[in-house]
Amino acid sequence: MFDNVWLIPLFPLIGFLINGLFGKKIKNEAVIGGIGTLMIFLSFLVSCGILMQMIGLPPEQRVFEKVMFPWIHSGNFKADMAFLLDPLSCIMIMVVTGVGSLIHLYSIGYMHGEEGFYRFFAYLNLFCMSMLLLVLGSNMLVMFIGWEGVGLCSYLLIGYYFHKKSAGDAAKKAFVMNRVGDFGFLLGLFTLYWWFGSNHNIWTINFVQIKAASHLLPYGGVVTVATLCFFVGATGKSAQIPLFTWLPDAMEGPTPVSALIHAATMVTAGVYMIGRMSFVFIKSPDTMMVVAVVGAATAIFAATIGTAQNDIKRVLAYSTVSQLGFMFMAMGVGAFWAGIFHLMTHAFFKACMFLGSGSVIHAMHHALHKGHLHDDAQDMRHMGGLRKVMPFTFITFFVSTLAIAGIFPFSGFFSKDEILWQAFSNPYHGSLNTVIWGLGAVAACFTAFYMFRLVFMTFFGECRINPKVKEYLHESPAVITIPLIVLGFLATVGGFVGVPKLVGDMFGGIPNVLEHWLDPVFELAGEYGKQYAHVHEHSHALEGGLMGLSLVIAFVGIAIAMTMYVRNTGLPKRFTDTFPALHRAVYNKWYIDELYDFLFVNPCKAFGQFLWKGFDVLIVDGVVNGVANTVMGFSGIFRYMQSGYIYNYAFSMAFGVVVLLGYYIFK
Repeated sequence: MFDNVWLIPLFPLIGFLINGLFGKKIKNEAVIGGIGTLMIFLSFLVSCGILMQMIGLPPEQRVFEKVMFPWIHSGNFKADMAFLLDPLSCIMIMVVTGVGSLIHLYSIGYMHGEEGFYRFFAYLNLFCMSMLLLVLGSNMLVMFIGWEGVGLCSYLLIGYYFHKKSAGDAAKKAFVMNRVGDFGFLLGLFTLYWWFGSNHNIWTINFVQIKAASHLLPYGGVVTVATLCFFVGATGKSAQIPLFTWLPDAMEGPTPVSALIHAATMVTAGVYMIGRMSFVFIKSPDTMMVVAVVGAATAIFAATIGTAQNDIKRVLAYSTVSQLGFMFMAMGVGAFWAGIFHLMTHAFFKACMFLGSGSVIHAMHHALHKGHLHDDAQDMRHMGGLRKVMPFTFITFFVSTLAIAGIFPFSGFFSKDEILWQAFSNPYHGSLNTVIWGLGAVAACFTAFYMFRLVFMTFFGECRINPKVKEYLHESPAVITIPLIVLGFLATVGGFVGVPKLVGDMFGGIPNVLEHWLDPVFELAGEYGKQYAHVHEHSHALEGGLMGLSLVIAFVGIAIAMTMYVRNTGLPKRFTDTFPALHRAVYNKWYIDELYDFLFVNPCKAFGQFLWKGFDVLIVDGVVNGVANTVMGFSGIFRYMQSGYIYNYAFSMAFGVVVLLGYYIFK
């Protein structure tokens, strides 16, 4: 079964080629959507088979490398097209293909009637293929192909409605900001390759070989430079400070795209990359501290912005940025398995919430269209009371919100609590641990608040849509609600694969399956951690107390949201009237986009104008036009010699004869 790993990225590639080349002629939406969904589902089935086979092997045998063909061999450099299967890549392919299959199925109903239906499914398949290539690559170059592939597909899908300027601008913004991060990734790759080669004659970019030789890496120094460069790449792909502003704008794409980008594919790439290279990152305490601090800062910064947004998808977008901050916080404190755990649970509940928001938008758009109204179908201020007419959407969205808020026993409770505990108790950052934990705890409170604000504004109270179209609101069809039910179930029970020992002991010794599963991948990272600092033992009472505190924090956020948006709906206006400047700043995303425009975009535009008018027009065009004008000037003189009249030519010949005779006579 391991030898069939190449089928996992191949199936969605076939779907891309079929729909991309022939979709316009096929025309039938059921066939097009069926092909796209079937291809990614086949990848999911192969992934399930590989996972089951790997479970049956002892831990030391759970690493398999499949070389497809020799690729680039030049001197000491060797990079094959090869795939790496281990417990980490197994988790990732299950998430990408499993959640991706549900998003494809959902898209059949959601994208019904779209003019570019075939194009959309071709892009979705290509997106999944690129992400699978990224997580399966056995060396950095194969990973980088997938890395660039998801960047290209994000551009195509975010800008899917290319006739809208806002969509085109958002696509370009995502593309450019990711290229900044990709430059950092390449610098890290070159630095690591150069150091191993020049110092130990190990010329490789293969992950298994680098891991085997990682004991040769020094602490700090060149490793810090390389890992910081890699982290720049991760901040671009996974939308961390300062390269996060593209992700909220990505909401310009169709809702299934938002679910795919935010939950199953692109934005998790940076987290995965750090996990894959944990044995390198752990050798640089300074980089680890930077990763943890940036993750914690991003978590709370994005969470504050989410409290004031009214677009349902934009709230979820800032929620994604914030939750990615938690994942990076886990990576920065050495809890690599916890970061991957939260990546997995986040894929379940965030995909469910994005698809749930799409279900709401679908119903709102249908009702507004029936009434020939042009209100914003994504504005929560036009919603309310939808739980009565959309019960499946409400229930699945509600359980996913409980999960992201960290309420026991939903999946997000286990993964987020593990991150907060590791942030507090890790041995790497000393007194800074308390600060990192504090930022994460406050961000968790904000998360519970703004997510339940969304739930209460959308599903509770009186419906605020125009009264004459209320009757047209209805639940979405089964092709939309079935993926929601599956994802809602996973958001509910998915956390039990990573039950912490403290909770496991309370319920009869439930093992932490995921941590044990990932132990072989992060084993070296743990050994390096012990070398760097003494592992402090903390009591179970402290762990249990912090776990209880995290629950209290979540309930506080929920209680505030309920007070403001259910029991006393006039409070939000009173708050904004009391603190108008603060509300404007948060609503306008702390003016970060305006700051970037001032510091980078406008100067680049001005420099481009200067190059165009000052260099291109004045010098380049001036030289070209000058040559042309010179030739035209001379031709203007010599054209009189070619008049076309015979007597002019006869006169010229006679004049020439006289000149020649005169020359020879008077010579």
